[in-house]
Amino acid sequence: MKTRILGKNLEVSAVGLGCMGMSHAYGTPPERKEMRELLAQAVDLGYTFFDTAELYGSAENPNDNEELLGEALGPYRNRIVLGTKFGIRFDYTSKETNLPVIPDARPEVIRKSVEGSLRRLGTDHIDLYYQHRQDPKVPVEEVAGVMADLIQEGKILHWGLSEVDGDTIRRAHAVCPVTAIQNRYSMMARWHEAVFPVLEELNIGYVAFSPMANGLLSGKYDQNSVFEPVADYRSVMPQFRKDSFEKNKALLELVHTIAAERQATPAQIALAWMLCKKPYIVPIPGSRKLERLTENAGAADVVLTEQEVSEIDQALDAMSMSEVYGGAPVIKA
Repeated sequence: MKTRILGKNLEVSAVGLGCMGMSHAYGTPPERKEMRELLAQAVDLGYTFFDTAELYGSAENPNDNEELLGEALGPYRNRIVLGTKFGIRFDYTSKETNLPVIPDARPEVIRKSVEGSLRRLGTDHIDLYYQHRQDPKVPVEEVAGVMADLIQEGKILHWGLSEVDGDTIRRAHAVCPVTAIQNRYSMMARWHEAVFPVLEELNIGYVAFSPMANGLLSGKYDQNSVFEPVADYRSVMPQFRKDSFEKNKALLELVHTIAAERQATPAQIALAWMLCKKPYIVPIPGSRKLERLTENAGAADVVLTEQEVSEIDQALDAMSMSEVYGGAPVIKA
């Protein structure tokens, strides 16, 4: 697979693999052995960039996903880039399907988190360590100072921020240079395009999560699709409501039309659109199926011209869409 550079020198596959769904939020997790095999197959396909977080799991095993990656990717450690995250925990007392998160970025908590992640991932360093959400009680400058210390100690090589605006990026970067941000981004969720100028000025990469609007843009779902209650967040996501498919008809037709013209799939077009928009964008779609991983990897070979990307943007600007899932609620008290 082609590669891209995040920040100054972090080389990753042009399409990364978001691993959350293997343990959390997309229904009952598959057998561990099946996912270990899938992760090994991803390496064979050319994926070198794997994304997880310390809280991707369940109430019974909150750190399941990091443990899975540690088991599966250990033999390939010198060939891959591992990204994980710190700074929030789930409110497991909530009855909501979409569990609220509680930020906690106190330095002593970060220190405990990094040691836990290193142990579970079976490594002596984390390639890219993100603050998962901002903690209103801890200034980002203080977090950046801890990151600088962890880099100096060799426990992390690069750091980043998730779901952040331009001002927060600038403040953090002034203390310890930021390699990448990880924000939601798709044809349905474009509000973070406002940070592009800041990223370009400071030479920071953009890791795009949920690049297919949680799978809607893949073309694999319709108004008859059924998702597992409680265990699958899509069961309560607004873009998957029955009436939303009519609201998103123009969007889905646009993606399907371009896909047919380019002899690609809708998923590949949804990814190629952002890959061809900016050279520093790296999408990290997730999947539990080998055929989807193969399909998504192929998006790196779909080339859209600058004019084609601009025309898509103009079409997106002009069309109406349903609401789209915007992320877990954050408890700030």
